[in-house]
Parts: sequence; C-alpha cells; structure tokens
Amino acid sequence: MTMIRNTFVLLCGLSMLATAQTREFFPMAAWYGGGKARAPMLEKDARAKKEIWRKDVRQIKALGFNTVRTWIDWATGEPAERQYNFENLDVLLELAEEEGLKVFVQVYMDSAPHWIGEKYPDSMFVSAGGEVIDPESSPGYCRDHAGVRAIDNGFYEALARRASKSKAFIGWDLWSEPHVTNWANPTYIARPEFCFCKHTKARFRAWLKKKYGTIEALNAAWYRNYTKWEQVEPNRLSTILSYTDYIDWKTFIADKLGEDLRDRYEAVKRGAPETIITSHAAGVGLFASPHYWEGQSDDWTMAQKVDFYGTSFYPKHSAFVDRDVPWRAALMDFTRSFGYGQGRDGFYVGELQGGFGTIALNVSPTVTPADLRIWTWTALSRGAKGINYYAWYPMSSGYESGGFGLNELDGTITERAKEAGSIAKVVDRNQKLFLAARPPKAEVAVVYNPLAHFVGGRQRAAVYGGPQGEVAGIERDSWIGIHRALFPKNVPMDYVHIDHMTAESLRQYKLVYFAYPLMMPEAAAKVLRAYVENGGALVAEARMGWNNERGMAADRIPGMGLWEVMGCRESEISTGDKGRTELRWTAVGFPGMKAGDVLPARWYEEVLAPLNPNAKVVAEFAGGRAAAVESRFGKGKTLTLGSYVSAAYYSAPSGTAARFFAGLLEWADVTLPVETAAKDIEVRSLEAGPDRLVFVFNHSKQAVQTPVSIRMGAGNHSAVDLVADNPVTLERAGSFVRFQTNLGPDGVLVLRASPN
Repeated sequence: MTMIRNTFVLLCGLSMLATAQTREFFPMAAWYGGGKARAPMLEKDARAKKEIWRKDVRQIKALGFNTVRTWIDWATGEPAERQYNFENLDVLLELAEEEGLKVFVQVYMDSAPHWIGEKYPDSMFVSAGGEVIDPESSPGYCRDHAGVRAIDNGFYEALARRASKSKAFIGWDLWSEPHVTNWANPTYIARPEFCFCKHTKARFRAWLKKKYGTIEALNAAWYRNYTKWEQVEPNRLSTILSYTDYIDWKTFIADKLGEDLRDRYEAVKRGAPETIITSHAAGVGLFASPHYWEGQSDDWTMAQKVDFYGTSFYPKHSAFVDRDVPWRAALMDFTRSFGYGQGRDGFYVGELQGGFGTIALNVSPTVTPADLRIWTWTALSRGAKGINYYAWYPMSSGYESGGFGLNELDGTITERAKEAGSIAKVVDRNQKLFLAARPPKAEVAVVYNPLAHFVGGRQRAAVYGGPQGEVAGIERDSWIGIHRALFPKNVPMDYVHIDHMTAESLRQYKLVYFAYPLMMPEAAAKVLRAYVENGGALVAEARMGWNNERGMAADRIPGMGLWEVMGCRESEISTGDKGRTELRWTAVGFPGMKAGDVLPARWYEEVLAPLNPNAKVVAEFAGGRAAAVESRFGKGKTLTLGSYVSAAYYSAPSGTAARFFAGLLEWADVTLPVETAAKDIEVRSLEAGPDRLVFVFNHSKQAVQTPVSIRMGAGNHSAVDLVADNPVTLERAGSFVRFQTNLGPDGVLVLRASPN
C-alpha cells in the first residue's frame, strides 16, 4: 500500500510538472507523418527520405506553425515483441530539432501487430452475439487481456524513453477518438457491440464486485438469482423487467475507457515524465450516445486522466449534423466545460479540419480560408491550449482519399494553409498571453446528464446522424436548444455534468437549466435542492426525476423529493399530437413574456398541480390545464415546464421562445457581459491576469461596422489588435468599455485589453 501511495504521489507531482511546462509552450501544429502517408500509416525508408521531408518541415515552419504533429502505429513500431522500429519518429525529431520546431506524437494502438494475435489467440474482440473479430489493420486486440495490456503499456513506455531524448519532443496524444473499438466496422454483423470476450467479462465482474460488494446485492439490483460471480454476464437483451444491468454495463464501459487512458498515461510518464499528455474525443458527449456500439467514453471521466483532453473539430465533415455557427459554438463551449471543469487547465483541439471532407462519394462543401479563420479563433476564444490542423496533406488512401488536407497532394500550398499559418504566428508571438488566458466565470449552466439516454434501457434506440457517432435525438436537441437560443446574447454558458455537480460547484451560477430531466442520480437531487435553497434559480422541464440511476420509477413526479423544491407535482401525463404541443403563457410580469404568448414544445404534456401558496401557474395547455409553475423554495426560485421547450427551439426556433430564454436571464438576474446591436456579431472574452482577450466575430457574408461594448473593470484601458498589431481606441461607458469594429465578411477581431 505504501508503494502504491508513493507511486500516486510521484505521478501527481509529474502531472503538475507537465502542467507547468504547458504554460511555457502553446502548440500550433500541422499533422505530418513524413511524406504523403495518411495517419496511421507510415512511409517506409524514412532515413533515405530525410532531405525530401525536410522541404515539408521547412514549409510548415515558414507558414507560421511551431509544431509538427506526427504519429506512430503499433504495428510498425513493434514488428516483433520488444523489437522496436522508431525510424520515422527519429527522422522527424531530428528534422524538427534542426529546423526549430517542436514535435507532438499521436499514438495509434488500433493498428496492432499481427504477432499479438498469434501469441494470444484469445485476445480478439468479441461482439454481443459471440462473433470474433479478426483484425484487418484495425481494430487490434482487446486490452482487457492481461498479456495485451502489458505489451501495450510496454510499447508506450519504450516509445516515451526514445522520444524524450530529443529536445524537439514536447508531448503526446495517447489515444485518438477513444472507443472500445476504432475505425473498423464489421459489416457482416447486424448489430455489433463490444466487447464481450472473457477478459472484458471478468473485468466487468470485478467492477460489479467493487460496486455491489456481494452477489446478493447484485441480485437485488438486477432481479437475478446468481449463486456465484462467474455466472454474471453483461446485458444483451431488452426486457420488460429491470434494465439496471444495462445501465451498469454501459457505465462500466465509460469507466473502463478512462482507466485504460490513465494506464497509458502512467506508462508514458515513466518514460517521459515532463511531457504534455493529451487525448481527444471524436464526437463529444453533447452529440454522442452511451448506446454507441463501438463503446462510448465520457468526456469528464477522460479529462480527469490526462493533462489535457479535447476534441476533433470537423465542421464540414462529409455528412452534416447541423454544423452551423451555433453548432460549432456549442461544441466548443461543451469542450471548454469539461476542459476547465473541476479546476482543470483547458483543452486541446486534437484535429481541426484542414480541407474538404469525404467518405467515399460523399464530399463536403469546400473549406475556405475564411472557414479556418472562424473555426480556429472560435476554439481559441474558448480557451483552447493547443490547435492541431488535420492534415498537412490530404488523405492519400482509404475511403477518405483526397479529403481533409490543408494543401494539395502534389505539394501546392493553398490559401487556407496560409491563413492557418498566419493565425499560428499570432498565437506563437503571444504565447504567454494565450497560455495564461482563462474563460470568465459563467453565471448560466445547463445540466448535462448522460442518463437521459437510458430511459427505457435498450428499448430507447439512438438515432445516428453522422460519421463520428453523432446522434439526432431529443436528448441532443434539449441540451443544444437553450444554447442556441442564448447564443446571440453572448452570455458565457457552462455545461455541468450531473455526476460531478456539488452544492459548491453550482454556487457561481445564477441560473441552472435542467433540460429533459427524466432520469437522474438520486445524489443530484440533493445537490439541486441545496442550490435552490441557498438562492439559486432552477428551471426544469417535464417529468423531472421520473427514474433514478437504476431505472426505478419515482412515487411522485418531480421525483426524489424535488416536488417540494419545484412546488408542484405531475397530475396527468400524455404525449402531444404528433409529438408536438405548446404552452400558452398566462402570467403577467414574467420577463420577456406576456399573457397570450405561445411557447412551442415537444413530446409530453405534463399537467402540473401547485402544492404550496408560493407556487403559481404561469402557462397552460389547451383546455386550461396547468403547463408551467413558478415557485419559491428557501432563498431561491424555480420554474417547472410541463414539456420540452429547449428541444423545440432546436428543431423549430421561434421568436417567442427566443424571448422566453432571454427573459430567463433577467428572471435570474444574470449579468449581460456584452452590448451590440448588430446581428450576426459574436463577442467572447478570456481573462489573463489583469488583461482581457476579446474576440469579435462577424458571422455574416457582408461587411459590418458597429460599436461593441464589453463589461470591464473600473479604470482606463488600452487595447491592441493582435492580428494587425495596431492600437484600438477604447472609451469608458459606465461599467462597459466601447470600441468600434469594422469587419469584413467572416472577419475576426482579436484584442488585448490592458489597464493603463
């Protein structure tokens, strides 16, 4: 136990050391593996091609990038057990050191050496139906096999020792877009799901033992009659009885992925203790579902395991999932939320799309220099601590052939590459400023609750809407709807993970919005109760706390005692005609609303009954049935909506709903940080000690001249346009400072404001 404790203390110290180092370097990188091979593939005979590659490396630097993000796949790196081949990495490290660049290394373990399967034939991935997956370059072998795990960790440690010998080496991405299986779709299996091999099942049983303690406790939770742990199997069926077993299985998958990432983290820390360690998601939880067949990770769990966790960012991927301006903003705000949550230091954009996307014949619209300008500054305005453009060259093979490149395969340098490089130069010459910058404290929070996907267990199928595991369902629509409605108000908004909420962590928020709250952990109910009791303003939609984390129904709704907090209870429930309904506002004096206003909503009509003198009906369904109740509890106040208003705004936005959501800010006394009358102008800011970074976006296709006012501390301030390197005049106007903007189409202004 002492050895374990000392190891933990050492690793924590190493993590703090790495975090300190990250404040000294901000990578603005182009993905480049040497030559024109696409990740995770590598060209052969790297040493003989060094001078050819030097031309690319010099061009990368000349455009303004300070880092090369290269990669290595396990199959190439360990062609025989403990016989390592790091020639490609060696050559690129030498070139980077000689040409004055840093190197980030992406590790691909999904492309695993064939000899592992021969040594451990029982290490194959197994689907729910018992089908064994024989790898074809991907997805590799199951890490739950003890032998595979040991070799996996050994490869990471050996690679770290080799890379750390170079002064150019700065850090890692240990796992690109983590799932149980990656980049291999077994089309011969009707409904695949992973992994059901004997090793994963053994690990699941160990996880269950830790959670339940005894087989009797497990039997009580799952409604089973097991007599020994060896009988326990992961859930495969949808039944009319309990689905606690399914929730446990999917929760285990998320926990397992986090543990595997941390395992790899510790391996590279042993080999290279002072380097930055990152990983990044494909589709963050805002757009993904725990039901996903590949095995979905949880972003907050993963962020706890590395120095920086982040995301891929493909606004023009080959298939669209509403990737307009608000979609991109929601993605970055969600990523910012887990990147900075619980005192963490930020996030990385592991992959930022460099060129048009393609999957086979499905080709996206053109990616323009203006796109890269808007996308990059959007990520930076949320406090990203690393940007990695994917990729220097387009994909040279596979079903993405010809797509995603900053440049052309023949070596032609494009205008979009020059635009990305020019932004990299701005960040590079202001390294300390961007590294120190932090998002301001938000006063608005949206509860992110992965359990929302589990209502009904396996019976609640996820509707997939994109190539990165995105879903198109009411859960996603609910979490994004309010963000989309408030986006024009330029109000910072956090997503708070329901499993990580505490009374203390919610204290900073004046408004908490709980969209689609049907299923929730019982512990969260106590947190929300304390939040309102201490003065918070809580808005919750229909059927709050209907089910707990085991899928057990509440005896009254809102459940788990929240009926008392919300001042009402459900008296009747039905589904609206064709899944649509509307709330007719009846209250006078509610901010943004007037009697007779119609608020569109989706799915349920939950009729509410007020329960105390402080509770009053503020809206009705057809026939005069109570549809919304405002109440008070302790020092705070609540609003219960008997349907799903946020989801309705996402699918069918209305002016009335926009006024309603804006009115909630006034209702909760939220401070508005920005004033601007121009449409399509977005304003965001970061704090860097006494300085402020201010980002102004023109999202229209016309030039815009408009004053912008931003709330800033007392006293006089001066400002500099970081892109043009010109001074900008600021005028004090009460608690705001005002400046004039003159932005072309898709223009961005980046200011550094400093107190005089």
